[in-house]
Amino acid sequence: MDRLTSMAVFVAAVDDGSLVAAARRFGLSPSMAGKHVSAIETDLQARLLQRSTRMLKLTEVGKSYYARCKQILEAVEDANAEAHEAQASVKGSLRVAAPTTFGAMHLGPVIGSFLEAYPEVAIETLLSDRYIDLLAEGVDLAIRIGLLQDSDLVAKRLAPCRMVYCAAPSFLKRHGMPQTVEELRRAPRLAFTDAVSSGDWSLTDPGGQTHTIDGPVRLASNNMQMLLSAALTGAGVAYGPSFVFGSCIAGGTLVALFEDHRTSDLAIHAVYPHRRHTSLKLRRFVDFLSLQLGSASFLERSGRI
Repeated sequence: MDRLTSMAVFVAAVDDGSLVAAARRFGLSPSMAGKHVSAIETDLQARLLQRSTRMLKLTEVGKSYYARCKQILEAVEDANAEAHEAQASVKGSLRVAAPTTFGAMHLGPVIGSFLEAYPEVAIETLLSDRYIDLLAEGVDLAIRIGLLQDSDLVAKRLAPCRMVYCAAPSFLKRHGMPQTVEELRRAPRLAFTDAVSSGDWSLTDPGGQTHTIDGPVRLASNNMQMLLSAALTGAGVAYGPSFVFGSCIAGGTLVALFEDHRTSDLAIHAVYPHRRHTSLKLRRFVDFLSLQLGSASFLERSGRI
C-alpha cells in the first residue's frame, strides 16, 4: 500500500473519530481504511489505535506517530502548493501597514519597484504609529520596528536598526559638543512622543553603566520627520532610529554624539498572520522587502550601524 495514503487515512481516522469517517473522506470502504492502518502497525510492529465499535483511542506510540504524520502530510501539501504556485502569476491585492515615518521616508521606492516587477499586484498602505491588529483591520502584512509582542504572528527579520543621538553642526557650534552624560542631560531635547518599544532616552557607557537622559524637552512631537527637520535647524539634540537620521549623519548635516556609547539595538520585521498556505503574492513581497531593506544604505551611519 502507498505509505502516504495510509498515513493520511490514519490521521483522518484520528481527526474524524472513526475509520468509517476516514473511509468516507477518501472514498474507501471501512474495511479498506482499516487495512491501511493495519499495514502501518504491521510495518512498525506497534499498535497505534485502540479500536472499539464506538470510539478510537491513540496509544502512546500512536500519539507521537500521529504528530509526525501531521507534519509530514502538511509538508507534502505545502510542497505541492508551492510547485503549483510556481507556475502561476503573482497577482491580487495586498494591504500593508507600516510606521508613519518609516513608510513615508523609505517604503515608497520599495513598493514602487515591487509594483513594477509584478504589474498584476495592487497595494494599499496604512501608515500609522498606533498598534495595528492585522486580523481585525484586514491587513496582510505589517512592518514593525522594535520588540515584537504578537506570538501568533509569523515574523521575518528584514534589517537591523540602531537608535542614535545626533545634533546639527550649528547647534554644536553654539553649545559645544557634549562630552559627558550630564552635559547631554542639560541639552535641549527633541523628543518623539509615540515610541512603542524603543524605550526611554538611554545609553550605556564603555564601562557598562546605563544612563537615562531625562533633561528638558525643547520640542515634543508624534512625528519623527518633524523632529528631523527641527534637528537640522539646530534646535536641539535628537534621539531616534538610524533610518531617520542615518543619511543626514552620513552626509554631514547632522553629527552623531557619544559614538563610544551603546544605544538600543532594534530590528525591522515583517509580520503577518499565520496561515496554512501563505499566498504567493505575500511571499514574494516579503522576499522583496528582505532583499531591498537588508541592503539599504539609509540604515547605516558612520559605519557603525
